[in-house]
Amino acid sequence: DYQLEQAASAQESAASLGVDAQIIFADNDAITQGTQLLKIIQADPATRPDAIVCEPVGGPCLPQVARAAVQAGIPWVLLNREADYIAELRRAAPRLPIFSIGSDQKEVGRIQGQQLGALVRNGGGVLQIQGPSENSTAKDRTQGMQSALPPHIPVTTLRGQWTEESTQRSIESWLRLNTSQKISISAIAGQNDAMAMGARKAFSALDNNTDRDRWLRLPYVGCDGVTKTGQSWVRTGLLTATVIIPATAGRAISILH
Repeated sequence: DYQLEQAASAQESAASLGVDAQIIFADNDAITQGTQLLKIIQADPATRPDAIVCEPVGGPCLPQVARAAVQAGIPWVLLNREADYIAELRRAAPRLPIFSIGSDQKEVGRIQGQQLGALVRNGGGVLQIQGPSENSTAKDRTQGMQSALPPHIPVTTLRGQWTEESTQRSIESWLRLNTSQKISISAIAGQNDAMAMGARKAFSALDNNTDRDRWLRLPYVGCDGVTKTGQSWVRTGLLTATVIIPATAGRAISILH
């Protein structure tokens, strides 16, 4: 849902500036994303874009693709990521716009940690669903949450891929472990709203009515706060809280322009 919000932000900004914007998605796959971009960069020069704005799927932020773009004279912008190679690319092509723009992901995590500190009661812990381990956004949100969460609240961590489906699979695997029955959980925290909802869907599918009701009574919190999804889920009670993160794609196009 956040990527759709990014696309809408880009299209709105482009339309207001008289810019033609082509939006492509990579199906949450870093290899697909790199292949898509290289195909565009290596195409006939007459068909190349005036700039590329990219929110990388994986952790390395596509350094080879970025270098190929700059070598072809195409400005390169990262969304919600920081990459060491940005300074190198600027030195190599000082006349090209090359930059990154994003929200403060550690602050996002701190806000979620404060929310959890207010919600967790009776000595229970937090079941956290993190994004991919190599992803800087996931790392920063975790660091921020840990800095704000009271130290007496234990955290059990599972992994997701930013999607409901990946989180459902992760929860289902975890529930098959004996250790899942031995810990006390008082809140569920997804590093985005989709993963928080994926956890809720996994628990709602439990056969045991008592277990299902116990898990569904817990507070669920997420991040992103897109109007039609995260904010709507908070209003209807499916999520207890979210963190609203502004879309950055439109701002990036405005800066490029």
